[in-house]
Amino acid sequence: MGSMTDSGPRWLTQDERAAWLALLSTTTLLPGALEGPLQQAAKLSLFDYNVLAMLSEASSRTLPMSELAARTSASLSRLSHVVKKLAERGLVERSTHADDARVTATAITDAGMALVRTLAPLHVESVRTLVFDQLDARDVEDLARIGRKIMRGMDAGHWILRTPAP
Repeated sequence: MGSMTDSGPRWLTQDERAAWLALLSTTTLLPGALEGPLQQAAKLSLFDYNVLAMLSEASSRTLPMSELAARTSASLSRLSHVVKKLAERGLVERSTHADDARVTATAITDAGMALVRTLAPLHVESVRTLVFDQLDARDVEDLARIGRKIMRGMDAGHWILRTPAP
């Protein structure tokens, strides 16, 4: 991983440490802050909501499990567990993919779509309040650029990098 050089660890500079601690604090606290209203309104985790949202945005409201895993940054095992739980609530359905019987697809149901439509304004308001109300237009551009750079270093094939940059 290259964490050590011949002369020892590559310690963070003061500026890097400050940036790292800000990023770490944000990535630690933000998911819980976004999840609270979803739990209160519909007993959904942030991940549950993200699964439903990704399906709601897909053409024909269906995605192969592998693509849904990519879009939710999840392992197939974690996704399978959550999809099973959402299916038990009648929010999604699993089926064999129409084009390839070896592929499992997941579709959002009408009940799932109705729930996403109900929760989306609440969720977007949380995102706006917690994130975007603190930023100006240049900050938003910087956040997208920096996030894509970090993602590229972790997973050069991540789905977010396949979408056009703003």
